[in-house]
Amino acid sequence: MRKIVEAAREAYGPVEVLVSNAGFLQQQSFVDLTVEDFDRMISVHLRGTFLCIHAVLPEMLSAGRGVVVNIASQLGQIGAEGLAHYAAANAGIIGLTKSLAREVSAQGVRVNAVAPGPVNTPLVFDNLPEEWRESKAAELPLGRLGEPHEVAETVSFLASDAAALYVGQTLGPNSGDVML
Repeated sequence: MRKIVEAAREAYGPVEVLVSNAGFLQQQSFVDLTVEDFDRMISVHLRGTFLCIHAVLPEMLSAGRGVVVNIASQLGQIGAEGLAHYAAANAGIIGLTKSLAREVSAQGVRVNAVAPGPVNTPLVFDNLPEEWRESKAAELPLGRLGEPHEVAETVSFLASDAAALYVGQTLGPNSGDVML
């Protein structure tokens, strides 16, 4: 991560906004889940988020400003059958977001999260059958899955000055699936 951040800094200047977004999906019943499956999920989602933030936060704190937007999942808020390790990793991202926001907000760095619901991305299309996607869309208050640009607009808002009062929040572009 430090090499990636250094390359970004050389190409674009100081890092003022970080969007931490990496993940994968693996459905597995809890009793069949291996330690390796669990560790990989936590490593990619939660440890990856930690490493991204850790690579840019000192610079943001030195500058007295910055924005961190962590991408989680609504399943980190509500859980899901066959996705205990995925939900746990994303709940960790949400907890990390809140704790870090409490720690660094007074120093000028805003930290928030976005927890999308089902979105028309390869993560959904490559891992979930069409029947599931159709059934899920039918049960959502909006009657459809989200689109990537709708999540991107939420991230863009949180990165903007218009979100100056948003600290430690988790916004959920999720077609009404989770209402908090």
